[in-house]
Amino acid sequence: MTSLHRECLERVDGKPTLLYDNHKRRRHGPRIAVSESTAQAIEARQKELDQLPAVPACEQWLFPSPGQRNRPRRSHLTTAQFCNRIFRDWVDELIPDLVDDRLDDNGEPLAYDRTQVVPYGFRHAYAQRHADAGTRPDVLRELMDHRSLDVTMGYYKVSLTRKQEAVKTVARLAVDRHGAPRGFEDALAYEVESVGVPYGGCTEPSNVTAGGGHCRIRFQCAGCDFYRPDPSYLPALEQQIADLRADKESALAMDAADWVVRNLDDQIRAYSKSADEMRRKLEDMPPEERAAVESASRELRKARSAAAFFPLQALHTRSPE
Repeated sequence: MTSLHRECLERVDGKPTLLYDNHKRRRHGPRIAVSESTAQAIEARQKELDQLPAVPACEQWLFPSPGQRNRPRRSHLTTAQFCNRIFRDWVDELIPDLVDDRLDDNGEPLAYDRTQVVPYGFRHAYAQRHADAGTRPDVLRELMDHRSLDVTMGYYKVSLTRKQEAVKTVARLAVDRHGAPRGFEDALAYEVESVGVPYGGCTEPSNVTAGGGHCRIRFQCAGCDFYRPDPSYLPALEQQIADLRADKESALAMDAADWVVRNLDDQIRAYSKSADEMRRKLEDMPPEERAAVESASRELRKARSAAAFFPLQALHTRSPE
């Protein structure tokens, strides 16, 4: 990106688009959508350049060459100049303290080796975040300009491994609608015997076969003996409880029938029982174990929110016996 042209930003239907040159693949002028914040940063840079004296050999570049001793300024900032000077100064001066996952002899986190923070790492992080978010492989391949789809699929393998590890962590912590422990023996059982529904897992066989789209009681999970929430669903449970309480207030204001209010009360109590039991278990865990569960839960929620988490049972079709 050090070779970006000064007029590298366009707006297509009001959306910012970046024009750049991929020197590695010898592709000039491809376009990529960028965020509004990135577009504003580019526009701010363009305004800065407008206020500086023009250098004929550098005026077409967004990042003109700073020049070298006894040499005139030509062309744009080089990759070596950016990596060895500008980027290193930014890492050393502006990034706060970084710690490693490893611990020293006293159990304190070790300082992360800042020399390992390199610009190319942002490319990998960009690709991995897209894979984690469920971007289609063919789309990510184009974004990354990979020649082979196999290279692109490497990021999805990392994403799948993370999800599998997350499943192993939370599967054993599932409870039933009464809050009693009903953990799965292993990750495979969690995936094959249950399916994700809005507020937890469901083990009802026909719903599992239908990938979660065939609930016989219209997703009133709190009253179902097949309901299996786990800690990764806690935020969804808490939101559901808050929504039910708001619905109850609306029902009371509307002078709704008593059975409507009773139904809402019953659901609030049932969901709260499951949520309270899972929170109690988390609070009783050692800090390191609790942190691992919370991290695994975040990984699974991220996958679900991106519609990228398709458990095995969602594709599973039972063979006739």
